[in-house]
Amino acid sequence: MPKRVILVTGTPCVGKTTAAYMLTSKLDALYVNLTDLALREDLVLGKDEERGSIIVDENRMRQKIREMIRNCNKNNIIVDGHYAASVVPKELTTHVFVLRRDPVELWKFMEKCGFSGRKLWENLASEILDVCLSDALSVYEKREVCELDVSGKSVGETVDEILNVLNGSEKCRVGVVDWLGKLESEGVLEEFLRI
Repeated sequence: MPKRVILVTGTPCVGKTTAAYMLTSKLDALYVNLTDLALREDLVLGKDEERGSIIVDENRMRQKIREMIRNCNKNNIIVDGHYAASVVPKELTTHVFVLRRDPVELWKFMEKCGFSGRKLWENLASEILDVCLSDALSVYEKREVCELDVSGKSVGETVDEILNVLNGSEKCRVGVVDWLGKLESEGVLEEFLRI
């Protein structure tokens, strides 16, 4: 069986890491969290003080991931990170799952995780404007990208959807959500786009 390299991506706080952990367990896969990898392997160029985040050396990260995939003795590799589409070599990737969450629900999750100010508003805008989905579609074929609306769903339900795509009982779909249209029709778009 050829190796499957499965990306789980999306805006911060959509549930990527929790879903990726469960998926890793169910598939007996190698789990790669990009932020942890960058820190552990010193793949960091610096720190963005304003956003409180690290700046990753994407070229070195790409080389490290290529090496990890080549040397992995497992059939499945799960890569977790909102910038996964930028650093996982295209030719090695088999599936890209972009998790999406209703911005109203996402706002609550972000506040609970300590997001505030500019960082909160930038990440909400990123979700509303489909940034992670657009990033994935700019690199991978549409048939490799699966957009999943995880709003109101448990982690188990999300992982079951991913497994259904992987086993072929469901197809990948893109164009699942339109947060911009939803918020505009509810008359609250300006409240969410404060950046």
